[in-house]
Amino acid sequence: MDYNIVVIGGGSAGLVSAYIAAALKARVALIERHRMGGDCLNTGCVPSKALIRTASLVSMVRRHKAFGLRSATVEFDFAEVMERVQRVIRKIEPHDSVERYTSLGVECFTGHGEIVSPHEVRVGDRTLTTKNIIVATGAAPFIPPISGLEAIDFLHTDNIWDIREKPQRLVVLGGGPIGCELAQCFQRLGSDVTQVEMAPQILGREDEEIIRLLTNRFTDEGIDLRVGTKAVEVESGDSGTSLVVEENGRRDTIQFDKILVAVGRKPNTAGFGLEEVGVTFTSRGAVATDAYGRTSMPNIFACGDVASPYQFTHMAAHGAWYCAVNALFSPVKKFREDLSVVPWCTYTDPEIARVGLNEKDARERGIAYEVSRYDVDDLDRAITDEEDYGIVKVLTPPGKDTILGVTICSYHAGDLLPEYISAMKHGLGLNAILNTIHVYPTMAEANKFAAGVWKKAHAPQKVLAFLEWLHRFRRG
Repeated sequence: MDYNIVVIGGGSAGLVSAYIAAALKARVALIERHRMGGDCLNTGCVPSKALIRTASLVSMVRRHKAFGLRSATVEFDFAEVMERVQRVIRKIEPHDSVERYTSLGVECFTGHGEIVSPHEVRVGDRTLTTKNIIVATGAAPFIPPISGLEAIDFLHTDNIWDIREKPQRLVVLGGGPIGCELAQCFQRLGSDVTQVEMAPQILGREDEEIIRLLTNRFTDEGIDLRVGTKAVEVESGDSGTSLVVEENGRRDTIQFDKILVAVGRKPNTAGFGLEEVGVTFTSRGAVATDAYGRTSMPNIFACGDVASPYQFTHMAAHGAWYCAVNALFSPVKKFREDLSVVPWCTYTDPEIARVGLNEKDARERGIAYEVSRYDVDDLDRAITDEEDYGIVKVLTPPGKDTILGVTICSYHAGDLLPEYISAMKHGLGLNAILNTIHVYPTMAEANKFAAGVWKKAHAPQKVLAFLEWLHRFRRG
């Protein structure tokens, strides 16, 4: 064999797979047909967070009076904002470049990789022989079958970064994390945004209480949020372009200049020879894998958005480690992927960060729980920063401090979550968090105060009554 592993796809999952294999001194090839870094670098996490940062700054300037400033204005050119996004991408690009991975010992190929047998991958006019194959081909925007949509120049999460003219009227189709993040960004940058979601709420995985906080913020900022609303068709005519929607059996028409389709992503499985060599798929069209990252073909593995139910960069990297080590060392040694503690964050303002169960999950699974809730408007650092908005919710079993799950809706919620992730991963409870010194004043104190809420609710009343008697006795 030419290689121990051939990796198809140079996104987050593929890069980590190749890196791990090379670090373990295996001979590894990495094939990428387009741009190294995949969706995360080029059309996902990096550009969206860069745009969020600019939109957040604009929002802060507009609420300058809250900071004691008499006046403040902000002027910007939308094209320059979008060029900054590209500058950020270029600055991070070297981390994922061919040059870097070549220096790490990975042999990089540019072209389309196609599996022609369980041990052969063709790229261009070459056929690479390999002991194992890792499929990390990612996902692409899902485009729903809406009548009239294909007839217009619509936006999706891959091509929106190419625009340089701000749409005055923007329809965002979809209420998931991507749709919510971009809807708020464009509203803050001056577009009139209408967000359309078919489900009864945006961010359908989250608790209703959490979503009310975000919905109120969206409404305050001027987003026209339409939930429980189905997109029926796109109409184009002399008067412009519009989206016909249906809500509670009634139809309405929404005029727009641009429409952004952000209703989810579908795994990239076509054209890579997967079906031809016997790889099977899940009901949602993803590559089916077992707990070791292995497909129905024992030497072909898959990770990242093409296989994982969790389409997050950090979960792609997590799965990639298991694919790499299992490809190299099984059957002598196998490593079972641990999905017991899966975190994520939606980078709206306020952010919504999550790990483990929330109330909705617990009710659906019939799991008994208690909620310890801390309101961020009580937190000193949040007050000093004019960010005193949001809550921390911790679920525990009745009478125990074991953490079942945490949802944080607040400023920098994603930065507060790792303390809970670590606690859940290593079996620590709320007592451990309460007994940990937290720097004052920081947003992270919210975690300690949430633990304090639990402790107060479970204070030993008989012991406290005895202590009250004892202190009274000692006073004479």
